[in-house]
Amino acid sequence: MNTSLFAATLVAASLMGTGAHAALTVSTFDDLPLSAGSQYLPGAATSFTSGAATFNHDFTDWGGGCCWSGWTYSNQTDTATPGFENQFSAYAGSGAGGSANYALAYLGSPVIRFDAPAELASVEVSNTTYTALSMLQGDSFAKKFGGDSGNDADFLKLTFIGLNEADQETGRVDFYLADYRFADNSLDYVIGNWASVNLSSLGTVSALKFELSSSDNGDFGMNTPSYFAIDNLAVTAVPEASSLAMMLAGLVGVAGVTGLRRRSQR
Repeated sequence: MNTSLFAATLVAASLMGTGAHAALTVSTFDDLPLSAGSQYLPGAATSFTSGAATFNHDFTDWGGGCCWSGWTYSNQTDTATPGFENQFSAYAGSGAGGSANYALAYLGSPVIRFDAPAELASVEVSNTTYTALSMLQGDSFAKKFGGDSGNDADFLKLTFIGLNEADQETGRVDFYLADYRFADNSLDYVIGNWASVNLSSLGTVSALKFELSSSDNGDFGMNTPSYFAIDNLAVTAVPEASSLAMMLAGLVGVAGVTGLRRRSQR
């Protein structure tokens, strides 16, 4: 094998071995238009896209603008008002890093789909104000976490589930939005800021779905309000095998032409 062909083969093999990663793409939601102090609520089933990710926004018209599920985005900042009427505020008070917009998920089946197979890096996660104050104070539907004694082993767990192109699971990552299971009650917490979650163990995915589970449940499922907020979802696109094969063929072809020219010049 001539030197040029050998070098091209090494480069292509290296690219295939590393996945030939493209630049990191981050869903910040600040690329989506939104008036100050408001949220995305179009009153119809649709979707929206930020970065390389598309988010389902589901809607069933029960009258009076109700009801949505899946995903929406917001820039509301009310961290003090409890109850359902304040369902569009992040308990962190703003987007991650002080940005304006962030995304909210509620009930139903929130799903994120990607333009192409991707490796997930990380995401920032927080509670919504509605959910956080419900856990901290209790309400007409849900208990105060820890109970009157503070000793109840309550929790709210968010599970990230990677899906491949066939919608088969690639892995799971658990993150506790609240955890009161410690023997030392001073360690109990409800997430009140933005926390970074590493999603790299999910591998290459085409979609991401979510599960919420709580220690507080009733006849109809969770009593804890089933909301959470995310920001800065960072992903890296992974070239398809066919694209890498074409890259290899192109490199080898260029190397072959170079070799022929060198031999003709001798």
